[in-house]
Amino acid sequence: MTSDAPVTVNAPRIGLSAEPFVATASPRLSWTTVAGTDNWVQASAEVELTLGTARTVGRIEGDESVFIAWPFAPLQQRETAGVRVRVWGTDGSVSPWSAPTEVTAGFLGSSEWCARFVGSGSDQPHLLRTTFEVRGPVRRAFLYATAFGAYDVRLNGAAVDDAVLKPGWTSYQWRLLFDVTDVTAHLRQGANTVGIELAGGWYTEAFGFRDRARRFYEGSPAAAAQLVIEYEDGTADTVITDENWRWSFGPVVAASIYQGETYDARLREPEWASPGADDTWSPVVLVDVPDVRPEPRTSPPVRVIERREVAQVLTTPAGNTVLDFGQNLVGWVRIAVTGPRGHTITLRHAEVLEHGELGTRPLRNAAATDRYTLRGGGEETWEPKWTFHGFRYVEIHDWPGEFSPSAISASVVHTDMPRTGGFSTSHALLNRLHENVVWGMRGNFLSIPTDCPQRDERLGWTGDIQVFAPTASFLFDCNAFLQSWLEDVRLEQKAAGGVVPMVVPAVIPQVPGQLEPVAAWGDAITVVPTVLGERFGDHGALSGSFDAMKSWVDTVTARTGGSPLWENGVQFGDWLDPDAPPDQPGRAKTDPGLVATAYYFRSAELTARAAEAVGNAEDAGRYSELASRVGEGFRATYTTAAGRMMSDAPTAYAVAIAFGLVEGERKAAMGERLRHLVRAYGYHIATGFVGTPIICDALTVTGHVDTAARLLAQTESPSWLYPVTMGATTIWERWDSMLEDGSINPGQMTSFNHYALGAVADWLHRVVAGLAPLEPGYRRIRVAPTPLDFLDDASAWHETPYGRASSAWRRDGEVVRFDIEVPANTRALIRLPSGAEHEVGSGTHTWTEHHPRPRRTRPELGLDSDLATIVDDVEAYHAVLGAISAIDPDRAAAFRRTTRWTPGRSLRDPLSHTPLDVVDAIEKALAALPAGELS
Repeated sequence: MTSDAPVTVNAPRIGLSAEPFVATASPRLSWTTVAGTDNWVQASAEVELTLGTARTVGRIEGDESVFIAWPFAPLQQRETAGVRVRVWGTDGSVSPWSAPTEVTAGFLGSSEWCARFVGSGSDQPHLLRTTFEVRGPVRRAFLYATAFGAYDVRLNGAAVDDAVLKPGWTSYQWRLLFDVTDVTAHLRQGANTVGIELAGGWYTEAFGFRDRARRFYEGSPAAAAQLVIEYEDGTADTVITDENWRWSFGPVVAASIYQGETYDARLREPEWASPGADDTWSPVVLVDVPDVRPEPRTSPPVRVIERREVAQVLTTPAGNTVLDFGQNLVGWVRIAVTGPRGHTITLRHAEVLEHGELGTRPLRNAAATDRYTLRGGGEETWEPKWTFHGFRYVEIHDWPGEFSPSAISASVVHTDMPRTGGFSTSHALLNRLHENVVWGMRGNFLSIPTDCPQRDERLGWTGDIQVFAPTASFLFDCNAFLQSWLEDVRLEQKAAGGVVPMVVPAVIPQVPGQLEPVAAWGDAITVVPTVLGERFGDHGALSGSFDAMKSWVDTVTARTGGSPLWENGVQFGDWLDPDAPPDQPGRAKTDPGLVATAYYFRSAELTARAAEAVGNAEDAGRYSELASRVGEGFRATYTTAAGRMMSDAPTAYAVAIAFGLVEGERKAAMGERLRHLVRAYGYHIATGFVGTPIICDALTVTGHVDTAARLLAQTESPSWLYPVTMGATTIWERWDSMLEDGSINPGQMTSFNHYALGAVADWLHRVVAGLAPLEPGYRRIRVAPTPLDFLDDASAWHETPYGRASSAWRRDGEVVRFDIEVPANTRALIRLPSGAEHEVGSGTHTWTEHHPRPRRTRPELGLDSDLATIVDDVEAYHAVLGAISAIDPDRAAAFRRTTRWTPGRSLRDPLSHTPLDVVDAIEKALAALPAGELS
C-alpha cells in the first residue's frame, strides 16, 4: 500500500565532510530521509551519478543509508560528479530525487605532484610570486597548494578561499596535507600572477615548557603549489613552484603561534599581484624539506567562524584600557584605526583579569601580543593571520586619538565543523556550564585537538581527547577532524615502536616520559576510534586503527613483563586530583598502578570488540582472554571481597564500576562506597582527569543518581559549577584555576580553557536528557531520560547520521512529560523512569508519568546531629557554613575543606577545637531551621 504522506531525501553527503573536494576515488555515501509518517523504514534506494552528460544509476537494496560503498566506477583526478538519491519505504512510499551534491576528485595521481618547495631560506614571513600566461578560454582551473609552515594564496591579488592557517598542523616529518581550490573565476586572458604569503606557523615554533622549549622541525618554511589550467579546446597547462619564482619580504615583520604577529603597514605590500612587478624581488631558494609526498586534506579547514563585538571597555587600576569580549574565545582581533604614519599599537591578550589587571602569568612563555604600525593617510583595517590567541580580554596600548569600541571586533577561529548537538535546561548555571563545554571545544579544535589555546603549549595531548571524545562527537561533526588526527597518531606510534606519545604531533621529546607508554593518554588509540564507530557509525574508524589498537595493547603487555598489572613506568594517574598540591598535579589519592591496570583492561577489551567488528575471530579471542586475565589481576590486587578498593578514593571505585571490572554484589557494594565517599567530601569533586568523566555514570549504574545530581549541583569549590559562579565562559584546567579571592591559582600550570573536565556533558546528554546510541551511528537509539530532583526540565538534540533525534522532559507539578523525536529509518528503545519500556519507530512520541519530587522530613538539628544528616540537608549544611563564615571566613573555608561528612560522627566532633562563640552561632543557626515535613 502506498502512503500519501511526503517522503523527502536531503542532499547526500559524499565522503566524511561537506567540503567540495573528496580525497579518494571511491568516497562513501550517506543520506538522511525526512518522512511524513511514523515508523518509516527504507526498503531500497537509487543513487544517480552524473558526469558531464553521462548518467548512471545504482540501486541499493535494504535499509542502509550511512557510509554506503561507492556504487560506481572510481572517480578520476579532477573529475566533477553530481550525486542525488531517492528512496523507497517498506510502506510503499517513494521520494522524489534529492537535490544533487556536487564534488570534485581532489586527489592527485602518484606522478602528478611535481611542484618544488620554495622559499627565501629565512624564517621571517615573506611573499612568493610568479607570472604566467592564460592562452585561451578556460574551462576550469584547480590550484593545489601546501607548505611546511602556514600559507595563503592570491591569484591576481584576490584570496582564493576563506581558510586560514593552511594547511594545518600534522606530523610534518611523515605527513603533509595539500589544499585544492577551484580558481577558474580568478583567471583572466593573458598575463596573470600567483602569489603565496608564507609564515612559519607550527613548523618553526619552539615547543616545550619554559626554558626547555626547542624547535622540533628543522629548516625554514617552504611552500609548494601547482595550478592546473584546462582549456576549452581540451589542452592544459600546469604552473608549478620552481626555481623561477621570486620572493620578497612584506609588511609582516614577525609571526609566531605563541608570541603573536608584528605588522608594519609602512612596508606596503609591493605590487606582487600585478604582472611584471617582480623586478626588485629575489630568486627563491629550493628548500630542503622532509621527503613527504603531500596528500589531500580530509578534515574541514580552519576558518573565521564568527565575529564578536566588544562587550565592555574597562580601565584597570593601573590606568590601562582593556576590552572585554564577554566570552573566552580563540582567534584574534580586527582593528579599524586612523593615525599618524609610524605609530604602533600593541594588543596584549589574556583569558582573565587578576585584581583588575590583565592576567598574563598563566601564559608562561607565550607573549600573545600583536603589534601594528600605521602607514598613515586614512582609516586602516587589519587583523593578524599567522597566529591565534586564547582570550577574553585585550589590553590596548597607544591607540591613536579617542578610542571607540566599534573599532575592534574579535574573530572566532577554529576548524569548521558543523554543530550537531545541544543541551538545555532552565537551570541557568547548568545551562552556562554546557555552553562553556561547547566554547571549550570550539577553542581547542583548531587543526588538531589541543589541550589549551592560549599558553606556550596548545599541544595534541592524547589523554584530553580520550576522555572528551564522546562529548565532542555529540556536539559537532568531528569524525573527519578526529580521523585525520588519528592518522598522525598512528604514524607517531609506529615511529615510537608501538608507544602512543602523550602529545600528537610528538614535538616535545625533551620532556621525560614523552615516548613511554602512559595509561589514559596512550589509550586514546583504542578509545577514540571506538567512539567514532559508535557515534558516527563509521566502520572505517575501527578498521583503520585496528592494527594500531593491537600494537598499543601489545606494547603495554611487553612492558608489564607478562604481569596482568601495569605498575611500572611513567604514569600520570588521576591527573589534577583537586587534593594534589598546585605544583604536583600528579599526586592523586588513587594509586597510579590501579589506574593504569584499569586502562590496560579497557584497551584490551576494546581491541577484542574491534577484532570482532572487523571479522577477526582469532584476535577477538586473544584480546578477550587478555582482558579477562587483566581483570582478574585487577580484582585480586586492588579490591576486597566486601567491595572495597585498596585505594579508597572516588576515582578507584569509578573506574572499577564504569569499565566493567566488577559485577554483581561487589559492584553494588562499590557503588554504595562511592556514594559514601562523595558525601564524605561534602558533594565536592574529589576526582581528576580519569575519574571526573565517569563518576556520574558509576553512581548512576549503581543506583545513586541522586548523589550524582547533588555532585552536579554543587557550586562550592571544587565543583563543575564553581567556575560558572566565578564568571567562567569555558571549562577550566583546574577546579580552582581562579581562587575565590579573584587571584589565579599559584601553580605554574593553569589554563582557563581546557575541555577535559567538561566531559560530564556526555552524561548530561545520555542520562539526564537520555539520548544515546544503542547501535553504531544511532541506527537504534536508547532514550532513557532521568529527571533530576533539582531540575524542572532538560532536553537534548542530536543530528545523528540518520537525522535529528531529540529527547526532552518537563515537570508540571507532580507530572513529568516526555517528548521524544526519532529520525526516519531508525528505531528507539524508550525506557521511562517508571521502568516502562517501549520499542518505537520514527516519529514524535509523548508520554507522561507521575513523578513527585521526594518529600523531606527534617529532624530537630543540633550539635549532636549526625554529620551525614547535616550534609544531606542543603539548608542545614549552608546554615553551619554560614554561621562560621559570619564570624571567621577563613575558619569556614578550612572547615569546608577538611571536614569529612561521614555517618556515625556528630557535628560536635570536628568542632572540638572551635571557639565557643562560633559553636554557639552554629547551634542557633540549626535551631532556627524548621523541623518536620518540608515543602
